[in-house]
Amino acid sequence: LSQRRRSARADMVPEIAAAVGFVSSLLRTRGCVSEQQLEVFSEALRDTLEEHYKHHWFPENPFRGSGYRCIRINHQMDPIISKAAKQIGLSSSQLYQLLPSELTLWVDPYEVSYRIGEDGSICVLYEATETKPVSSYEMFTCKKQLTFGCSSPSKNYIMTVSS
Repeated sequence: LSQRRRSARADMVPEIAAAVGFVSSLLRTRGCVSEQQLEVFSEALRDTLEEHYKHHWFPENPFRGSGYRCIRINHQMDPIISKAAKQIGLSSSQLYQLLPSELTLWVDPYEVSYRIGEDGSICVLYEATETKPVSSYEMFTCKKQLTFGCSSPSKNYIMTVSS
């Protein structure tokens, strides 16, 4: 691998780990997927995200490509999640039963956040401790575009895990 490609992959490791951990935890909470299946799923999802993002990861301009990196379930399963789930034999219909019907997951350099439901609050899963200054153009991100002009108030959702 070229030095630039290696560093780009290394740069996205914590963000991808946060995204993979979150989706895997959603599958784990339903109790229908074994730990071994979750390991295979997590590895497949990590590999798929690294491949998908490799030419769309810009730490110097974190919101560039944000829409491309957005994972979305909105009555249609995101193809990235479907691809990883096929590795453990889960069909799209099974995924619909295990995951929220409306989920948006933003994986950007220095920040990973999600929203469950169209009116849900945006919650941060991962945020780098060192922040970089951003221009006003960069502040208008994928997630801000989705909430821009919304008239309905945000609803708070709490995710609970039971054993």
